Amino acid sequence: MSKALMIQGAGSNVGKSMLVAGLCRAARNRGLSVAPFKPQNMSNNAAVTADGGEIGRAQALQAQACGLEPHTDMNPILLKPETDVGAQVVVQGRRLTTCKAREYSNLKPRLMESVLDSFTRLRDQHDLVLVEGAGSPAEVNLRAGDIANMGFACAANVPVLLAGDIDRGGVFAQIKGTQAVLDDQDNAQIKGFLINKFRGDPSLFEDGYKLIETITGWQGYGVLPFFADAYKLPAEDALDLPKRAKGQGLRVVCLRLSRIANFDDLDPLAQEPDVDLTMLSPGEAIPGDTDLVILPGSKSTRGDLAFLRAQGWDIDLQAHVRRGGHVLGICGGYQMLGTVISDPQGIEGLAGRDAGLGLLQVETEMTDDKRLTRVAARHADSGAEMSGYEIHIGRSDGPDRDRPFAFVDGTAEGAQSSDGKIMGTYLHGLFSSDQFRKAFVERLGGTSSVASYAQTVDETLDVLAEHMCQHIDVDGILALAR
Repeated sequence: MSKALMIQGAGSNVGKSMLVAGLCRAARNRGLSVAPFKPQNMSNNAAVTADGGEIGRAQALQAQACGLEPHTDMNPILLKPETDVGAQVVVQGRRLTTCKAREYSNLKPRLMESVLDSFTRLRDQHDLVLVEGAGSPAEVNLRAGDIANMGFACAANVPVLLAGDIDRGGVFAQIKGTQAVLDDQDNAQIKGFLINKFRGDPSLFEDGYKLIETITGWQGYGVLPFFADAYKLPAEDALDLPKRAKGQGLRVVCLRLSRIANFDDLDPLAQEPDVDLTMLSPGEAIPGDTDLVILPGSKSTRGDLAFLRAQGWDIDLQAHVRRGGHVLGICGGYQMLGTVISDPQGIEGLAGRDAGLGLLQVETEMTDDKRLTRVAARHADSGAEMSGYEIHIGRSDGPDRDRPFAFVDGTAEGAQSSDGKIMGTYLHGLFSSDQFRKAFVERLGGTSSVASYAQTVDETLDVLAEHMCQHIDVDGILALAR
């Protein structure tokens, strides 16, 4: 049987995804066949897999670190929040149901079988499986029926390394507190800890590091300085995207919707030196000097359309268009740009019909037929080739579809206004295509100078692995796997 090791966090957003990605690349560089695994992920940032399903975007990045195509077994349970109390449940890449949090607790025992099934397949195919936890095992009120942290670790007998985030403060309480609230069986699975996101001189923390070893009895595996190039990797959380990038160049504003989805579409733009990307927070007005406004994907299109209007962004958009500005809607954002969004079956919430923003002459009807596919396309205006993926429910049609945004296998995709300034598409990941990104940015009067986004990400993974090998005991960590 191959080996496995699990990275859990002493809190949310301690950097587990990045740690696993770096360890995956370090293990691969040592000649190991390695695969990532996350039993349960809660994210609206999803990737389409080679086997036609969807997983969390972080696991797709980790797969790249391993030199693998993303597969649904790498994230067998994906929760996609649709409201504050409910989420879509995706099992091994396919939608199972939509349920509220209390209902999900009753569902979890059934899901452990799928989790262990996917994990076993990966373990049979690789030398090493590196597992990422979710949130923190210290949330002991969720321990019964847990499939994301210690429940999985104990069921699969996988050792755990606990990561603490010193950047947010209170790292002593994070780590010792976790140990204090776990029972003996769960504590026995933890084989050590590491400190992540240290800023400054690590030697100044030597006494604190030794104190954590003393008060927990756990071995430390190092202090990892903050990774300055993390921004070059696809963002796991919309909050990780810069609110304001550079203050110069082509001005692009993306509306931070309440259920924003697949926001890694924006990462390639954010890395362009001459593109100033602003993630507009609720309550903020669209600046008057904006060149392009992006309406991103959403897990709740009608809900986020109401949210958009509540911020006054619909009025700002009308003013932006009157000034001659451009607008791009991606997936749910494309649906919002149309005249009508109807959901007769109540797939995304209460059944109903809402007026769209009316900037594109298309109507959308939600259906229970979810489209999950990778695509190769050609931009209609520039002829630039691009690749991406579709992950949506609903079909859109209307007069502006006669002016497509792109062509997929010769078939028209998306829509444009008669002056070409309002654009809508279902294609995610389009800006990762260098030829298209250059043509699109230049069409708006900007310049594109990042030659290869994919190469930048891959090189950054190598830099991350080297950074980890330099500062923490990677060999010792990998030796914990069993």
